Amino acid sequence: MARKKRAPKAANLPQSTQVTSNTCFVVMPFSKTTEEHTESYWTEHYEKFLKPLIEENTQLKVKRSEAVRGNLQAEIILELVNAPVVVVDTTDNNANVFWELGVRQSFKHGTITIRDVNSPKPLPFDISNKGTLTYYPNDHIKMEEFRKAFKTALTDCVHNPQGIDSTVLEVIGGRGSLVQTLDRDQNIRRLEALLNECESNIKALDSILSTLKTNSDLEKENKGNEGSINTNRLSTVCVEWLITNRYLDEATQFYDQLEKYYASLVMVNGQLSTWETSPKSTEKWLQSYLPAWQTRYQAARDILVTSKQKLLKQAI
Repeated sequence: MARKKRAPKAANLPQSTQVTSNTCFVVMPFSKTTEEHTESYWTEHYEKFLKPLIEENTQLKVKRSEAVRGNLQAEIILELVNAPVVVVDTTDNNANVFWELGVRQSFKHGTITIRDVNSPKPLPFDISNKGTLTYYPNDHIKMEEFRKAFKTALTDCVHNPQGIDSTVLEVIGGRGSLVQTLDRDQNIRRLEALLNECESNIKALDSILSTLKTNSDLEKENKGNEGSINTNRLSTVCVEWLITNRYLDEATQFYDQLEKYYASLVMVNGQLSTWETSPKSTEKWLQSYLPAWQTRYQAARDILVTSKQKLLKQAI
């Protein structure tokens, strides 16, 4: 007998994490990394150097991850993903710092890396091409240069949040990237479904018009037969999703035309629901609007075909 799969447990996310739109999260070692850089050194480095430096140059609220109650790793991840600005001190090549930098760079831009000039080891190759600001504890002139560059970097992160500083995001999110390819393929599938819906509505409209003509002919011939009604309903699911989410990169006129198409679908469905109880008034209304709307439906199909062709060209 096969065992039932258990649903995965939800992560116990900490309740204390509060990331605001003006948070600057500082990533740095917790504990001793060298004989000189002890746990107390890093605490003082944060409290007396980094935190005041950030606060004097911005309106950012500075936070540093701490060993608190709850799921510490989950808290750090939330901070790294949500904080608008993250400052990473890579001094001494601490493994935890590099892990946190990797998490940040996988989700968001707005990251500033800094480093002590006296750090005993060079940066790993993987991040050596990332611009890193160097501070000079024993050289006040060069330290002043660092302060100015650091202030500029903080200001840029605040005012230009989409500025590219993550190679990871640039590779997976840029033009021709995997993400763009997946988005394009998904939109092509959505358009195919939308075109099928549109073709179905055009056929349904033809059927309604045919029924109206038959009923009109019977009435003219005074045969006394009751006219028939059409039970078809026009589909709105795909077009409603498009005009609501606007997932295609198209001009305002494109969406304006589809909104009119959608509105007419809704109105026709409303009239179809009254056909059986109010046949005369319903048929009069349908005869007044449907011939013109037949052209509207065909025009909607044509612009969707054009949009799909544009996406297919991008895939070449």
